[in-house]
Amino acid sequence: MPFKDMLKFLREERGLSQDEFARLTQLSKSTISMYENGNREPKFETLEAIADFFNVDMNTLLDK
Repeated sequence: MPFKDMLKFLREERGLSQDEFARLTQLSKSTISMYENGNREPKFETLEAIADFFNVDMNTLLDK
């Protein structure tokens, strides 16, 4: 599953809206939206923070 789909899956699995997820991760809602639409990829540090937030391995997020 591509990053954009995995991110949306994990977010929805937790019952979080894009607004809630953005607030909890200190990212902007537009950034979350761009990630989920595949228009933008996160930097390594952001990817690491998202993996930590969801308690998953970064390889899970990157479909590796």
